[in-house]
Amino acid sequence: MAFKSSNIFVNLPVKDLNKSVEFFTKIGFEFNPQFTDENATCMIIGDNIFVMLLVEDFFKSFIDKDIADAAKTTEVIVAISAESRAEVDEIVKRALAADAKPYRDPVDHGFMYSWSFQDLDNHLWELAFMEPSAIEQGE
Repeated sequence: MAFKSSNIFVNLPVKDLNKSVEFFTKIGFEFNPQFTDENATCMIIGDNIFVMLLVEDFFKSFIDKDIADAAKTTEVIVAISAESRAEVDEIVKRALAADAKPYRDPVDHGFMYSWSFQDLDNHLWELAFMEPSAIEQGE
């Protein structure tokens, strides 16, 4: 069964919204001011893909469980495709220059290349490029 949803929103808790916005702006992401206030912001990943960065107290208002300590546990890896290997390197290098923590060294499988980092709140982000010919062969 395929859902007919038009958008995806990944929600992530953050300790300091302003620092997170500054961090992701340095990497090259943009934000939708229409969905931004002192509690949250909407980071634009793609045409229909967004990450909602929510201040921890506001994030807690949506859940009945504890917020995972991303420095100790992992609940999600936000994986984003890139247009090229060079773009993977460029984005991760900008993240590291903006105080991201390295997570994994680049991984080169030949047909796929990826590199990962941790943001200011220790959420895992992975940038990946897959050779178009590998995608076509999988069809």
